[in-house]
Amino acid sequence: MSAAQPGSASPVVLITGSTDGIGKQTARLLATLGAQVIVHGRSRERVDATIALIEQESREAARARKEEPAPVEGVVADFSSLRAVRAMATQFMHRPIDVLVNNAGVYRREREASLDGFEMTLAVNYLAPLVLTHMLLPSLFRSGRGRVINVSSIAHVRCRLEWENLQSEIEYDDYQAYATSKLGLVLMAGELGRRIANGTTINSMHPGVVSTKLLKEGFGIDGDEKIENAASMIGYLALSRDVAKVTGKYFSDSRITRAHSLAGDPLTAGRFYEMTTQWAGIEPLPKRRPASV
Repeated sequence: MSAAQPGSASPVVLITGSTDGIGKQTARLLATLGAQVIVHGRSRERVDATIALIEQESREAARARKEEPAPVEGVVADFSSLRAVRAMATQFMHRPIDVLVNNAGVYRREREASLDGFEMTLAVNYLAPLVLTHMLLPSLFRSGRGRVINVSSIAHVRCRLEWENLQSEIEYDDYQAYATSKLGLVLMAGELGRRIANGTTINSMHPGVVSTKLLKEGFGIDGDEKIENAASMIGYLALSRDVAKVTGKYFSDSRITRAHSLAGDPLTAGRFYEMTTQWAGIEPLPKRRPASV
C-alpha cells in the first residue's frame, strides 16, 4: 500500500478526530506512506502536537525513500457545533480533497444536548460528518479520485431504530444512542453511494474492538485488537486500487461484510437520510434516475 502511484500527486487526506486513538494512528500511517494529511481536533494544542509528531515520522520515512516529505496541516473544530463544522469545511471547499475519513466520535453515558440542540452522540458522530461530507463533495469531485470513509462500529448491528426516539426524546439509553449514530453512518454511506454519480465513492467500516479512550470510557472494557490493524484497514479503503470503484458498502477486516439488516433497505436509508439532512439544514442529493432499458 502506497499513497501515490509513480507520476501522480500524493493524495490529500482529511481525518477527523485525529489527535487521539484510531484517527491519530491512521494519520501517522498515511503520512509515512507519503499522503498529505490534514489533522483535525478540538484543541489547537493537541493538533499542533500531533502535527509535530507526524512531521518527524514522515521526514524519516521520506528520507528512507529519498523523497521530500508531504506537508502536514491542521484544523480545529468542535463537532458539537454544526456552525463550527461549516466553518471548518469552508477552509477546504476550494481545493481538491482526495479522501475524507469521518472518524471523530463520542460516547455519552447521560443525555446531553449539542450547541444546536441535538442529542450529543447523534450530533457529533453522525450529523457533523453528514454536513462535512456534503460541504466537501465539490472538493472530492474536483480531485477526480475522491473517497469518503465512515468509521462506524459493529455496535450498529444492535441498534433498535426507533423513529419516534432518534434523539432519545422519550428515553435515553447510552448504548442505543451510540448504536443509532453508528447505524446512521452505515445508512449514509449506502444512500450516498446510490446518489453520487460521478465516481466519488463512500463506504463505512468497523475498525475492530480497539482499546481507545472512547471504548474504555464508554463501554468500560479493553479491546483485543491492535490499533495498527484498524489504521491499516482505513488506509486500505483510502488508498487501495482494489476498492477504488466500490461504493455504498460496509467493511470489516478489509472485506465487504453484511451490515445491519436495515442497511440493505433503501426505503429505510432514504428516510433516515432525508430526515437528518432536514435537521442539519442541508440540501439532500437528488436520487439518481434508473438507467433506461
